Amino acid sequence: MKVLVFGGAGKMGSAVAWDLVKEKDVEAVGLTGRRKKLLDETKKWIGSKKIAVHPLDIMDKKEAKKVMKQYDVGIIALPDRRTSYKVVESAVEEGFSLVDMLEEYHRRPDAYEVEGLQLPKGLTLNEYGDWIHEKAIETGATFLDGIGFAPGLSNITLGEAIRKMDKTEIAIARVGGIPEKKAARNHPLRYMITWAFWHVLREYNIRVNVLKNGKIVEVDATTDREPFRFNRLGKDEDLECAVTPGMPSFIFTRSKLKEFAEKTIRWPGHWGGVETLKECGLLDIAPQEFEGKKIVPRDFLLSLIEPRLKARKGETDVCVMYNTAFGTRGKKKIKISYYMWDEADKKNGISSMARVTGFPAAIGAIFIGRGLIKEKGIVPPEDAIYGKTYTAFMKELEKRKIIILEEEEEL
Repeated sequence: MKVLVFGGAGKMGSAVAWDLVKEKDVEAVGLTGRRKKLLDETKKWIGSKKIAVHPLDIMDKKEAKKVMKQYDVGIIALPDRRTSYKVVESAVEEGFSLVDMLEEYHRRPDAYEVEGLQLPKGLTLNEYGDWIHEKAIETGATFLDGIGFAPGLSNITLGEAIRKMDKTEIAIARVGGIPEKKAARNHPLRYMITWAFWHVLREYNIRVNVLKNGKIVEVDATTDREPFRFNRLGKDEDLECAVTPGMPSFIFTRSKLKEFAEKTIRWPGHWGGVETLKECGLLDIAPQEFEGKKIVPRDFLLSLIEPRLKARKGETDVCVMYNTAFGTRGKKKIKISYYMWDEADKKNGISSMARVTGFPAAIGAIFIGRGLIKEKGIVPPEDAIYGKTYTAFMKELEKRKIIILEEEEEL
């Protein structure tokens, strides 16, 4: 099969391509991006004859479709909604199957900070999402939507837990990328950039849909903080998590749950610091007057703090997952938990965040190419990876040394 990676020179896109070329049935991997120099550098780093580069402005739908025709399946590794949706539009019109790792459920576009997304004239956000879904079905395209870490691994594992129960009441995902412990003390907020930091700040400052008492309700991001101890897979660490918008499809596809939320994991102290920044207005996006000029507080904060959050030489990241589901099977009350502690690949220079985000996306595209995922239209991970496909997916993760521990206990 031939796989096309949109944003192939970025941190996530390059990790995806690095992984893809190792598969025997992947004969070609295309990288798109606006800057040929960066694409060539990525090709050199990967060091495979399978790689081809395609300098491309994805806003040019005619050219984008022309490149799509050369490949069997695509992977979107782009950082914002504006560019993601443009690729999706072209793909579903062309009948081109693809996966996306963005924190977005394209059937129900995020109403907060749409990041320059331009809607077709006369359509609401939800109507636009439905159009994408229906167009993909019409043209025979599979759109595996939101498959990386969270959304992605979180959806797949909790989806599996729900299938193992007769009735599930509560599902909570806890996921996050953090600095390795010795590096955390070197950075403000005990945090180190593993993802686009402007996107992280956005996540911290919006309203989030969760399920409470069986109903969709909006809550502020970074609320409902929860300390916990991670003591599996040879680790024993105190961590803390808070609500963020990481799994937007779940409230629609698993709407019968009594409670559901996705939370982001950080080292203790991080969320208190973030709350202080919020209280001071430093995460606001409304321009403020300052000495005759208008500045956006979040942009100002970003300019100050981002350089201090970049990894120093030798520092790496860790990705952690602790997901739980509570329900019943027969007359028994049960809890199913999933644990992951993934570390960076120092030998090949691939961060843990790139591993657990990029590799699942690569596996998803490969599974579409192999015919293991057959559903058409917009398909979230929890509805695409199940049964024998789930088993195969976990084996593929294990091949990449991404280990997810499942535990079940009777309550």
